[in-house]
Amino acid sequence: MTAVLFTCAGQRVDIVSAFGRAGAVTVAVDVDPLAPALYHAHRHTLVPRVNDPGYLPRLRELVAEHDVALVVPLTDLDQELLAERRETLRTPVLLSPAPVVEAMADKYRAAAFLAERGIASPPTWLPAELPADPPFPLLVKARAGFGSRHIYRAHDRAELDFFLRYTPVDSMVQACCRGEEFSIDVLSDFEGRCLNAIPRTMIQSKGGESIKGMTIKDWELIDFARTVAEALPIWGPANVQCFREPGGGLEVTDVNPRFGGGFPLPLAAGSRYPELALALATGARPEPAVGDFREGVVMTRFFSDLCLLRDGDGALVPFAEELPRALAAKPGEA
Repeated sequence: MTAVLFTCAGQRVDIVSAFGRAGAVTVAVDVDPLAPALYHAHRHTLVPRVNDPGYLPRLRELVAEHDVALVVPLTDLDQELLAERRETLRTPVLLSPAPVVEAMADKYRAAAFLAERGIASPPTWLPAELPADPPFPLLVKARAGFGSRHIYRAHDRAELDFFLRYTPVDSMVQACCRGEEFSIDVLSDFEGRCLNAIPRTMIQSKGGESIKGMTIKDWELIDFARTVAEALPIWGPANVQCFREPGGGLEVTDVNPRFGGGFPLPLAAGSRYPELALALATGARPEPAVGDFREGVVMTRFFSDLCLLRDGDGALVPFAEELPRALAAKPGEA
């Protein structure tokens, strides 16, 4: 069986469990002993913080100890580090090339990076570069970060000046998109070939994460996401966020080079992304099946919980006899 190491596992029970169902031996790590995904993996351990000099050496030890065939980062926290130094882990890392990861982590740089590759995105400026008469409304957005933190909508110059003074982080200014927003989950191989692209509507989001949505077989969006993924290029998973503007054009607002927060929806629609990732880990070369998924699958998310007790050795273990699990492991199962 293929061992997969998940870094910064956090709350991503959905991803860790899906890889386990696909046949992987799951190894989850986090700095927080209360990270719920730890207890849904076959094996888990605590590691130093990402900025600790011992973080990468500890990951390398775990790769050797568990014979890990694939490392999958689950958040933005360690992506740049792993992209830059992936060779030190001595096993494949399911992550895009370092220049892509670094550019996408900085929303101002990302706009220029996309433009250089012929991909449209909303007009974007640094505060000092703003034109004399910018098109309001405008968004003041953190250049780095996630979860829709530090984003403010300015309707006129007075509000813009206020938010630029108010925001505590390095920010840029971006024109507001006026059309409908979509999120497209893609997976590419290590050659940059897009294997699939699955668009979904954004029915409702909370804290920058989709909590309600539906898969749609919109071929313009599918082809657009494939173009974006192969132009950057993406290796492994990415979530492409875009708007279809009133004039019909598509503009990218974000590309997150990791599994998206709405991962359960493309999974339920038949993406087989865990199985494809495991195939890549073994050196296989799956053929692209772009557009092969079930449309009309609706996701609505909810909170769950996990209760723990300390065992005789002081380690935290699940209190219940069995871990909580979804009502259906696969679409159609009861």
